Order: sequence, then structure tokens, then C-alpha cells
Amino acid sequence: MIYASDLDRTLIYSLSAIGVPEDSPGLVPAEIIEGRTVSYISKQTLDQLKELTSSIIFMPVTTRTIQQYKRINLFQETIIPDYAITSNGGNILHRGVIDKDWRASVGRLVERGSATAEEVEVLVRSVVREEWMISERYCDELFYTFVVHRDLLPMDEITHLADRLYSLGWKVSLQGRKLYVVPVAVNKSDAIIHVRRTVHSEPMVASGDSLLDKGLLDSADYCIAPCHGEIFAEQQSGLVESKYLFTKRSGVFAGDEIVQYVSNIYNNLTALGVGPQ
Repeated sequence: MIYASDLDRTLIYSLSAIGVPEDSPGLVPAEIIEGRTVSYISKQTLDQLKELTSSIIFMPVTTRTIQQYKRINLFQETIIPDYAITSNGGNILHRGVIDKDWRASVGRLVERGSATAEEVEVLVRSVVREEWMISERYCDELFYTFVVHRDLLPMDEITHLADRLYSLGWKVSLQGRKLYVVPVAVNKSDAIIHVRRTVHSEPMVASGDSLLDKGLLDSADYCIAPCHGEIFAEQQSGLVESKYLFTKRSGVFAGDEIVQYVSNIYNNLTALGVGPQ
């Protein structure tokens, strides 16, 4: 069985996203930079995940760049997955090595189906003013991340921008202070389908919180999302009929329910003699 999961705001949480005081019991550092903890995981989530990874294939599926993924101590030292999907699906790592054939194929699809990165940057900057923007980064030569003052963003204009960009072959996702602008061909679902074929393992459980995770969830046989983030907000708006299972808790301890759900699926399928490998 495969468990494919988004990381930030799904399994690991920055200080701004944990939803509880940093000194709360039951938190374990997941990412330490220059001696400072910048993200946490629930101890219960970690313990369950350790137990699961002895029996299933666990795959991190993240919008982080390769460099950002590799700085997560948890997945370099404690749980070391054979496969990881980074760059929102633009890169696949197998035991830490980039799959160059996959990266090249994604690059060709982006060239054929999306406006140029330069054109997109001009369009974003025509809407997002300089004073609203903290930083800008073109990630792994694939997509943009803009760190913004979210409270200053005019959401109607951002929605209109997203519509314009989609017509040019790019998607927009606003997660906390980060505005992601990503070519349609750079997506988690195509990458996970490719890896799924490679490892020949069925079935698959997935988890994620943002609109960029919807393809990942839809590609899975079973899925769950935390009751925070873009997918949950979309469901709460009533504009989209919900088809996802959500946790009862938000913040870092939503991870406990997510990994318990994965464990329950695995145990139930094992008892039935269906699928797990």
C-alpha cells in the first residue's frame, strides 16, 4: 500500500500554522535550521508514521523545492522515504537522486501548454503591488512563490488574476502568506501516478490541505484532508460539493487523525486480504 501525503500544514507545521503554543506537550521538531526549530510534527503522528512505514510505501508529495525538502531533518534522518515528489510534482527523487527523464518530460509539457514564466511574472506584478509583496522566488525553474502581506491582498482581484492565469495554463494557490503560481503541467497527481506505476503497489491513501493537493487526493483510492486550509475553506463556502473526508481537529494535531485514518485503512485491508503490499 502507498501513503502519499503533502507535508506543510498536513503532517508538519510551521510556528504560524501549529495552532497551539510552541511549548505545548506532544510536539517534536521536524525541521531545524541553524539551531532553530522552524516546523513541528505531533509525536503521536510521528510514532504512527514510523510504525506504518515498516509495512507500506510512504511518499512525501510537496510543493517545496528539492533544497527545501532536503532541509527537513525528519525525512533525512528519522524516516527516509525511497521516493519523494517535490516542486509540486515537477521533480521526483528516488533515494535522493533526481529523476531527470521525468523532469525533462514536465519541462516539455510546460513549454507546450503554458505561457512563459516572464509573461506570468509581469501579469502577477500588475495586480500584486510592490508594497504587498515580501519576497518572490522562481522555484526549481518551474513555478513562482510570492510571500505576501495577506491582509493587504484584494481577494476579488486575486480571484480575477487566477482566472486570467488559468487561461494561460497556470494555476494559483494562496496558502497562508504564500501565493503560488504554477504551470498546469506541474502537478502532484501526474507525478504520483507515474511513481505508482513504477512501484507497482496498490491501493493508495492520500492527504493534503491546499488546492494544489486536490489532484493528489483525487488520484488516490482513499483520502483525507485537515479541517483547515484551502480545500476545507472551499467546502465551507458551500460553492463546491464536498467529496473529501475531513479531520475533526485543525492545526498540528490534525496529523494524528490523518495518520490514524491511514493506519485504519491499512489494517482493514490487511484483515480482508485486499491489496496491501
